[in-house]
Amino acid sequence: MGYICDMEVNDALVDKLAHLSRLAYSDAEKQEIKADLQRMIAFVEKLNEPDLSGVAPLLHVSDEINVLRKDEVKGSVSREEALRNAPLHDDQFFKVPKVIKK
Repeated sequence: MGYICDMEVNDALVDKLAHLSRLAYSDAEKQEIKADLQRMIAFVEKLNEPDLSGVAPLLHVSDEINVLRKDEVKGSVSREEALRNAPLHDDQFFKVPKVIKK
């Protein structure tokens, strides 16, 4: 049962993709793109080859359950310590170059 095999890679398809992506291609580039698309479709069609009858859908890669650690309140860095190595700061805040212009 093929899903993509009916798709024909032709100049009209490449032109439509070029229009949708707002790109312009030369004739040589279009031929290269057609060949690339045909190779991609052939690669994806390989997924139709294995017989998957009787195979249950995979919901998770493994049976492992995510084990999270408990949140623990720990000490933090004081403001003075945090600002100590800052290249530019005032008494309370880091100073950074302005990046938004009006």
